[in-house]
Amino acid sequence: MDRRQKKTRQAIYDAFARLLETHSYSGISVQQIADEADIGRSTFYSHFETKDELLKSLCAEVFRHVFSHPEDRRHEQGPAEDPQTFQNEITHMLRHLRDSKGYLRRILSCESSELFMRYFKESLEQVFDRLLPQEQSGVPRAYILNHMVCDFAESVRWWMKHPEYKPEDISRFFFDTTLRSYRPK
Repeated sequence: MDRRQKKTRQAIYDAFARLLETHSYSGISVQQIADEADIGRSTFYSHFETKDELLKSLCAEVFRHVFSHPEDRRHEQGPAEDPQTFQNEITHMLRHLRDSKGYLRRILSCESSELFMRYFKESLEQVFDRLLPQEQSGVPRAYILNHMVCDFAESVRWWMKHPEYKPEDISRFFFDTTLRSYRPK
């Protein structure tokens, strides 16, 4: 993708995010997005076939940013055996999600929230799979992974409704209620 295409795509993302802050997902038309981005409808359609595809792409962009930080790459050689390291990773993710809180809150309160949550859980599963220690006490690792991904995703949804909490608070809540249960004995 050339620089001009990237700039146009970013303008579409930004326009969509601004509209999500004031309109419901179903109440936003492709024309409104195009007008807000100061582009034509045909330009919108040259980047995205549908509004749902735009949502999926926006989610992928947010998740790429959240999950590809150098702190994440530092652990690619193996799982984070240290619970403090795992908690730091979670806090890092939450800080990046906080930066997207305005439109995430809107996405999570609209009819497409389940689509967003599906994409979010798919991305979380990859990160948690890398961070979760291999050895667990008699509980299948796949079960633990699923449980943690669902708990974290729902924690983020809850947090969007309770903005008074900081990323560090949510990380601590998640760690104290979920992660401590699955530490190897």
